[in-house]
Amino acid sequence: MVETQCAARPVKAYIMSDLLKKFDYETTNDFVQVAISVAGIYMTFYLMEYVDTEYSLWLTWFLTPVIVTFLLPAVIIILIYISSIIFHLYRLYRLRVVAGVQSDWRHAARLAVCALWDAHGWLWHGYEIRGLENIPDGPFLVIYYHGALPIDMYYFIARMLLFKRRHIHTVADRILFKIPGWKALLEGLCVIPGTVQTCASVLKAGNPLAISPGGVYEAQFGDHHYRLNWKSRVGFAKVALEAKVPIVPMFTQNVREAFRTVGWLRNVWLRVYAAIRVPLAPVYGGFPVKLVTHLGPAIPYDPEATPDQLQKKVSVFLSN
Repeated sequence: MVETQCAARPVKAYIMSDLLKKFDYETTNDFVQVAISVAGIYMTFYLMEYVDTEYSLWLTWFLTPVIVTFLLPAVIIILIYISSIIFHLYRLYRLRVVAGVQSDWRHAARLAVCALWDAHGWLWHGYEIRGLENIPDGPFLVIYYHGALPIDMYYFIARMLLFKRRHIHTVADRILFKIPGWKALLEGLCVIPGTVQTCASVLKAGNPLAISPGGVYEAQFGDHHYRLNWKSRVGFAKVALEAKVPIVPMFTQNVREAFRTVGWLRNVWLRVYAAIRVPLAPVYGGFPVKLVTHLGPAIPYDPEATPDQLQKKVSVFLSN
């Protein structure tokens, strides 16, 4: 033990002497140089006696990847706030936008936001959509699996608006509308909290709509096995039957490999969510994996089908 400590001291002394030389080169005042020298003596003594420099360096090397995996999701939050800022700016300058660009400033803002997200999806995940031929010409209901973050839906909405001129309306949890700064963005992108009646009215008006039956629960407590967490939810089936529209199943490959939720303390997060309905399970990731969205054949409207039967049809495709 004594030999190990003695062997570590030259490394620590070298680090301190190197730091002191840098300070000395950058300082011309004699008094400051003396003060630095005295402080350096005490710091060197403390570092050599009480601080394990090698362990500190190893710990930094070890923890850096862990810290990065939890910081990468912050990039998505930053992009969301940038998108919200774009909508606020377009709203503030809407008169100039209307006069100089087109008649609808919200649509101009949507295009700018979608360009931002489509570029991110293409650069970071090589995002692509397969099965576009399965999308009907009229209104339709997209049912999709909810990843830890619905990053695939952001990219899907952007790609559809930019290249297919189809604006996909979406249903989101009410808690998103309480986040400061997000209201203008959610309203501009036609995101709604969604009851059966409001969702059906969106479809009856001729607009496509996307719903994830698993919602926040599936996002928080799903895993890399991609099992559906729909429980007995059939609201989306009621919406499709009331609006008399086809359902397009959607699944994105590797969406759980891009972002994941922390698995430990799962029971604690379950109890917290059951008590206050707020998703608090930490999300980590942002890994640059390939994301491919698969669109299945449209399930046509069947007036004889029940909500339970329709739910089973959709779940079969997403489970496979």
